[in-house]
Amino acid sequence: MTDTSRALSDLLGEAALRRAWYRRPGPVAAAAILVLAVAWLAWPRDSGRREGDYLTEMAGYGDLTVTASASGTLQPLKSVEVGSELSGTLETVLAEENDQVKTGQILAMLDTAKLKDAVTKSQAVLAAAEAGVAQAQATVAESQASLSRMHQVAVLSGGKVPAKTELETADATLRRAVANESSARASVAQSRAALRTDQTNLTKATIRAPIDGVVLTRKVEPGNTIVAAMSTPVLFVLAEDLTRMELQVKVDEADVAAVKPGQDASFTVSAWPGRAFPATIRRVGLGSSTTDNVVTYKTILDVTNDDLALRPGMTATAKIVTAQRSHALLVPNTALRFTPPADQPTGGGGVLGALLPSPPAQQKSAIKSGPQAEAQVWVLQGDALQPVKVQTGVSDGRHTEILGDALKPGAAVVTDYRKVAK
Repeated sequence: MTDTSRALSDLLGEAALRRAWYRRPGPVAAAAILVLAVAWLAWPRDSGRREGDYLTEMAGYGDLTVTASASGTLQPLKSVEVGSELSGTLETVLAEENDQVKTGQILAMLDTAKLKDAVTKSQAVLAAAEAGVAQAQATVAESQASLSRMHQVAVLSGGKVPAKTELETADATLRRAVANESSARASVAQSRAALRTDQTNLTKATIRAPIDGVVLTRKVEPGNTIVAAMSTPVLFVLAEDLTRMELQVKVDEADVAAVKPGQDASFTVSAWPGRAFPATIRRVGLGSSTTDNVVTYKTILDVTNDDLALRPGMTATAKIVTAQRSHALLVPNTALRFTPPADQPTGGGGVLGALLPSPPAQQKSAIKSGPQAEAQVWVLQGDALQPVKVQTGVSDGRHTEILGDALKPGAAVVTDYRKVAK
């Protein structure tokens, strides 16, 4: 440095000669380029803009009731088909449908002319058999007396008379008389049995109510001929008590695992639209039946019918409560089925969002519900979608229970995406 320069520096100071960085052209240009680049990247571009709207629904707490549907028919708890064991002509029919009857009350009567004749014949046969017994007893007494006299003569004669053969013949005659008496007594027993049978048949010609109840069906009229050959013909159908009935339904195999005795249910019938009748499951059948390749299980529900509004044979549709949840975190089932379109961004708006990696497209699948089943929902946060893995519980077909704390109440879960028409 020359003497002149050193003197100038001392006069003005060294700092005055050094220029500030922002007055230098190089750093200023670099900073300006960086700011413009960031602004360009953040500025929304057409390539990352959504062409539609996401439809959302808030996840929230609520009550959930899961039901299984089944159809069947109403039947009385106890019904009896009243028939006739005898063939013949109906002489009288005394019961009408809907009649209240008591045990032993006469419902109908057959023509008993032939049956009475059979009883009379059996009585005569019995009398003859009893006479045969009396005759056989007399023969036995006579044979015993004859044999006794021969023994006395033999004692008095010192064994000279009668001859030994005569004694043997008398003894055989007595034994034969005793056998004939036994045969006659057997004939009496047989005749008595035949008489009782004919008397029973005569009694069965009068058809009586076996239980207290109501006549549901009357299938005969006076003068009808009844033929009881291979099977017993049904004349009446009686129900014991219609204030308590049962509903027999067929539960699908997909629902039978969740249906158990003691669960509450309700059902409707066409005769009373808008009215739900309560019921309780009594039994779930183990045996299955298949109709049109559909496997079902017979399930019995107990029904109270105090006002007699329900009648046997009515077709009913039942809803069986298989699970209930109170204050459970719920999401719509459509949220569990939703996946974002492959051509839409999921990170946020603008070029910066478009440059962020998006999750791979997934195919829609059926909802997996049940204890600890895994699923995924998409949550809309601002303008960005975020996937959330969740554990699902039971589902009623519209909403599903969410277990754990992965999803927070109030989260906007996406249920659908709709494109805007151009």
